[in-house]
Amino acid sequence: MIPINKPILGHEEIEAVMRVLESGVLTNASAEGGPLVKVFEEELAKFMRAKDAVVVNSGTAALLVSLLAMNVKPGDEVVVPSFTFAATAGAVLLAGARPVFVDIDLRTYNMHPDAFRKAITNRTKVVIPVDLYGLPAEMDEIREEAEKHGIAVIEDACQSQGASYKGRMAGTLGDAGCLSFYPGKVMTTGEGGAIITDDEELAEKMRMIRTHGQRIGYDSILLGGNFRMPEIEAAIGIVQLKKLPAFLEKRARNARMLMERLSGKGLFLPEVPQNCVHNWYLFTVRFSSEKEREAVRERMRREGIGATVYYPTPVHRLPFYDSLGYGRVDLPNSELASKTVLSLPVNPLVEERDIDRMSDIISQTLRSV
Repeated sequence: MIPINKPILGHEEIEAVMRVLESGVLTNASAEGGPLVKVFEEELAKFMRAKDAVVVNSGTAALLVSLLAMNVKPGDEVVVPSFTFAATAGAVLLAGARPVFVDIDLRTYNMHPDAFRKAITNRTKVVIPVDLYGLPAEMDEIREEAEKHGIAVIEDACQSQGASYKGRMAGTLGDAGCLSFYPGKVMTTGEGGAIITDDEELAEKMRMIRTHGQRIGYDSILLGGNFRMPEIEAAIGIVQLKKLPAFLEKRARNARMLMERLSGKGLFLPEVPQNCVHNWYLFTVRFSSEKEREAVRERMRREGIGATVYYPTPVHRLPFYDSLGYGRVDLPNSELASKTVLSLPVNPLVEERDIDRMSDIISQTLRSV
């Protein structure tokens, strides 16, 4: 099976983990974190061309810590897209606020700026655009509208590390940007996440929140939790970050080959605005019908290619959110995308022969459906 994504680990990561185990220093409960956490944060901030990086134990934790640091409370509203993973809206609910779901632009699958504009009320505290599939959202328009209303912007860049928008790195386009290092992402720490910000005061607050709101010892001056990144994960991250440019280059190569080979009536290829650089976390095509999408997916699966649907159900229609009354929200583009998109493997393990096979399967299947 050619996986949609897979962690790529070598002897360097194994040796880094062994050094941590031999040291006996597995974590550190101080706000500053352990020695390798500090190194990872410094290297990550440098890579992101940002003032600060605060690492945590998941991308979800990065979202939640960001919301808590921005004083999001019950009664506040946070605007989020529905066509994405459930973590974005889930973090809002965990912070006690109310997610407000908005529709996407079908060309990019990202939050439509007009949909955000129409969703703003006097209770809107934060907007969280998601850089879906690795393509940055239209952040200038979103930020401009947010600033008019005093709304904070948290960029959910959990899928877009290494991408860029108008020369700026994805993850640096809001007041805070959240990254994920889950095994399927463009780089991994096993689990883990990070918050990128240029706001030193916000970063200090986030470091306290990630370790029970403590600044010194057991003082707990803020509400927080255990969102710390262990030293083993930081050790892996330091190595993976060095490999990330090569990973991204291979993804871009594979995406270019697919773009060159794929065509067909009713097949919509990814659109990358001229001012953006995609990281190709996922190469997502869209078909004219669910029938065509399912026919291609089934043929891919039979031939050992892990083509996957991200996401088969918009978040507002998932059982839990439907039980809260969100199922009545009308988001036609999100509904259409969920029925017609398919993501193809372009990870660094994919070879040119795999690209040829995927292209042949799509063209043959579309001719026969």
